[in-house]
Amino acid sequence: MAALDPVRIGTRPTVRRTQARIMNELSLIARARFHGEAVAIRAPNGKHSYQELLDRSAIVAGLLLEDDADLVEARVACLIPAGFDYVATQWGIWRAGGIFVPLSLSATVPELEYTLTDSQVSCLVAACDQAEKVRELCERLGLRLLFAEEITDEASPSKPLPEVAPDRRAMILYTSGTTSRPKGVVTTHANIEAQIKSLVEAWEWQADDRIPLFLPMHHIHGIINVLSCAMWSGATIEPFAKFDLSPILDRVAAGAWSLFMAVPTIYVRLIQTLEPMPEDKREEIIAGFAGMRLMVSGSAALPASVHETWQSLTGQRLLERYGMTEIGMGLSNLYRGERRPGAVGRPLPRVEIRLKSESGKLIEAEDQPGEIQVRGPGVFLEYWNRPDVTENSFDDGWFRTGDVAVVESGYFRIMGRQSIDIIKSGGYKLSALEIEAALLDHPAIRECAVVGLPDETWGEAVSAAVVLEAGSVLSLEALRKWSRDRLSSYRIPKRLLVVEQLPRNAMGKVTKPSVVELF
Repeated sequence: MAALDPVRIGTRPTVRRTQARIMNELSLIARARFHGEAVAIRAPNGKHSYQELLDRSAIVAGLLLEDDADLVEARVACLIPAGFDYVATQWGIWRAGGIFVPLSLSATVPELEYTLTDSQVSCLVAACDQAEKVRELCERLGLRLLFAEEITDEASPSKPLPEVAPDRRAMILYTSGTTSRPKGVVTTHANIEAQIKSLVEAWEWQADDRIPLFLPMHHIHGIINVLSCAMWSGATIEPFAKFDLSPILDRVAAGAWSLFMAVPTIYVRLIQTLEPMPEDKREEIIAGFAGMRLMVSGSAALPASVHETWQSLTGQRLLERYGMTEIGMGLSNLYRGERRPGAVGRPLPRVEIRLKSESGKLIEAEDQPGEIQVRGPGVFLEYWNRPDVTENSFDDGWFRTGDVAVVESGYFRIMGRQSIDIIKSGGYKLSALEIEAALLDHPAIRECAVVGLPDETWGEAVSAAVVLEAGSVLSLEALRKWSRDRLSSYRIPKRLLVVEQLPRNAMGKVTKPSVVELF
C-alpha cells in the first residue's frame, strides 16, 4: 500500500491510530481516520462525520461477511441515492473485500436484471423506497437483499476485517459501447486511487471545500469527481437525490458551497432559470455562484455559447474536462490558467495521451485529428467477463477511447466519436444499438434506427427513425409512454420520424449519416 499522501489534510480534528493499522487499510479508509470528526456529509436530516462513516461501514462489512473472513471479490450491488447510506455501503463492500456495483435509480426492472446477472451479483443493498422494484427480482434471481435504512449501529457485532490489496478489483460500472448490451468496466483500488489523486492535485481540493452532489451515483462523474475526491480531501458533500432546482439555488444564495460540478444540460437549465428571474432574487444567487472557487462542466461537450453566457451572467469561467468510465478523467482545462471554450485542455497529472490516425500512424503535429489513446495508472483493468473485447480495446498498452480529437495551440478539442452508434446525451454515453433493440419490441415498429441529433440542452438528443408495420400509426408521445417501463428516462427518444424505408448501403446495412440527414 502506498504511503499516505499528507497533502491538504488541513487543520481538521484527527483520530490517532497506529501507523501499522493504517498501512493495512485502503488509502481512502485510512485517510478518513485522519479526518475523524470533520463533517463528511451535510444532509437535511443532520450531519455525519468521517468517523460515523467508518463505524457504519464496518457494520455493513460485517453483515456482508457473515461467517466468511473475506468476500474475495464477490460482487455486491448498491441501489441507494447519494448520501450517508450510499457511502457507508460503498466503503463497507470494499472493507469486506467485495466489488462495488452501483445501480441506476432510474433503471427499469429488465435493465437491473441484466446488470445483476451479467456481473453475477450475490447481494443487493437497496434503499427502502426501492423495495417494490427489487424484492421480487431478488427472490427470482436468488439474491440476498439488505435495506440500507435497516442497518443500524447495533446490526452486527464488530469483527476483524480482511486486508484488501490495492490491486484487488474494486468496482464495476456499466457503460454502453458499440455492442447491443452494456459492458462492465472493472477498476481496481489502485486505479481509483490514481484517478482521485490526479484530480485532487489538478483542481487543488482542500479540506474546507464544500460541494453539492446531485449527479447520478452509478456514473463516474458523481462517484469519482465529486464523492471520492471530497472524501479523500476531508471535504464536505451535500447530497441531493436529483437535481432539484429550488433548494439547490437556495443553498447557492446562502454561499453554502465552494465547488460545483455539473453537466452542460444543468448549466443550460440554470441560465434559463436565472435570466428571467427578478433582479433582487437573481443577484443573491449570482453572488453565490461568483463566490465559488471552481465550477466544472463535463460528461458531454459544453457549447461555447453556454460557456460565454455563464461567464457573462456569473463571472465564472467554467472548467471543461474530458474523461470516460474506462479511464476516469484524462484531460482538463487549467485550474490556474486558460480555460478555453470548446476545448478540454491538457493531460491531467500522471495521464499520458496520444493521438493515432485511422491508418495507425502516430500524430505528432497540431491540427491533425486522431483517436485519443490513454495510458496511466487510472486506466481500467478489464471489461467484466469479456476478455476478447478487453484485448481489442487496447493498442500496445494504450486504451483506445474511440473519441477523435485535435490539438490546437496545446489544447485538445474533441471532434466526435469514431462510432456513430454512441450518443452523448445529458451527460450519459448511450448505445444506439441497445435502444434500437428495445424499440423493436414495440408491436407497431418493424425497423428502426436510432441516432443522436445536435441539441443545445442535451448535447445530443436521442432520435428514432422507424418503419411501421402495415396499417400502424405511432406518435412520439405514445412511443415515450410505452418506453417508460423498458428504457431509463435518458434513453427514451426525444424525436421520432416515421419513414417508408431506412437508407441502406450496397451491403444492406443502415447508413446512420443518411438517417441523420432524414431528420
